This record gives sequence, C-alpha cells and structure tokens, in this order.
Amino acid sequence: MENVFVFDHPLIQHKLTIIRDETTGAKEFRELVEEVSMLMAYEVTRNLPLEDVEINTPICRAKCKMISGKKLGIVPILRAGLGMVNGMLKLIPAAKVGHIGLYRDPETLKPVEYYCKLPPDVHERELILLDPMLATGGSASAAIDFLKKKGAANIKLMCLIAAPEGIEAVHKRHPGVEIYTAAVDQCLNDHAYIVPGLGDAGDRLFGTK
Repeated sequence: MENVFVFDHPLIQHKLTIIRDETTGAKEFRELVEEVSMLMAYEVTRNLPLEDVEINTPICRAKCKMISGKKLGIVPILRAGLGMVNGMLKLIPAAKVGHIGLYRDPETLKPVEYYCKLPPDVHERELILLDPMLATGGSASAAIDFLKKKGAANIKLMCLIAAPEGIEAVHKRHPGVEIYTAAVDQCLNDHAYIVPGLGDAGDRLFGTK
C-alpha cells in the first residue's frame, strides 16, 4: 500500500502482542503503549534532514551531524492519543504538543471538533498526528481536515493498529498523508471495532468502560 509504513521490528511486535492481550492491565498497557510509541518514533523521524556542524570533542575539533532546524509538532487525538505522547517526547523533547478533541454526532455519525489547541506556527511544523487505533478513519480524516484548515501542510499519521478500511478512508480524503502503524489487521466488525485489534484503547489506557 502506498504511503503506508508497517513496522515489523521484533521489539515492537512483541510489545504489541502483550498490548493486545485482554489480561494486560491498565498500568502495563499504558507503559507498553508509551514504549511502542517511542520505538515507532525512530522510524517516523527517519527522514528528518541533517546538517553538518563543528564541535569540540574532548579529543579534537570534529564535523558531526545535527537535525537541520526542523520544527516538529505532536498532535494526539483526545483521548486515546494521549497515551502515545510521552513516548514520542522522550525522543523529541523539543517538539510542541497540540491537542484535537473529537466526538461523533449521534444523529449524523460525523466527527465534530470540540477542542483544538495547536502551536501558533503550525504551518511551519511537520506534524505527527497520534491515535492508537485507525478503525473507520473518520476521526483521523476529520482531524487532518482541521489541521489543514489551521494552516498545516506537512502531516503524518501514527497509530498502533490500522484496519484496511481506515487506511482507505484516510487516503481517499488525504492521499498525501503518510500512515505509520505497527500492524494492519483483518477488518472491522459490525460495531466498527478492529479485528483482532485490542478493544477500546481509551478504556484500556484509563481504566474506564
């Protein structure tokens, strides 16, 4: 699939299996989501531009590499996306963090924005949109719509698990957005849950039902 990157690293796959397990409690679930997010951050940021700089090591003057002033932004979709933020910030602590809150209108079934707080220079930043589950793709597509309306031009979507239906829906509306995931599962069930999936990510992160 074009513009879809699936991470098959053994550490990511091992931790994802424990995350999926219904016996994994909220504390361990939160810790593992953070760890997997940190591991995925390595790959999501792989193509950041580098520049040559000169520094003094304890031995001599040396020419080395540093990230070339690229401004990054992390935008979790509330509430489940919050579980992925700390893992990302451990690797890129200078990134600014925005938030997007969405709910589904019970009559139209369309996502409605109830909260949006973004860095003021969002148009200058490469944004990484975070949501553990890409199911129908409705929330992710709506969030990307909102980011673009605020001036964002460079957006990536990062999730733990994606359904083929969600990938198709996002790319139908936003074909240029790259999707990064640890797994592409089989399908959605009649209740729009990913199969086999991991259940409701928000409930499992925060111990709610």
